[in-house]
Amino acid sequence: MKVLFICNQNLNRSKTAEKIFRERFETKSAGLYNLHPVSEKQISWADTIIVMEESQRKELACRFPNYYLKKRILSLNIPDVYHKNQPELVHLLNKRMDELG
Repeated sequence: MKVLFICNQNLNRSKTAEKIFRERFETKSAGLYNLHPVSEKQISWADTIIVMEESQRKELACRFPNYYLKKRILSLNIPDVYHKNQPELVHLLNKRMDELG
């Protein structure tokens, strides 16, 4: 399964998720508000899109309305308070992904 992880800047949360889940899935990551924001090509590539906050899901609906209803988009509800590869972030990402099933 191709999984695209998205956060605000693609610096901490989504980058960490891309790394730790790459053995389970084919992974990529992107940001919404950086110099090279998530593209239509990246959205179309993914089978599942996982955002870190519910507001990011809403932003995807605004930016990509033609894909929004066709894609499985899930939120992990992880706030932007962690650093890349921070042990607490890794633990929380694993926990939330397990909860998703």
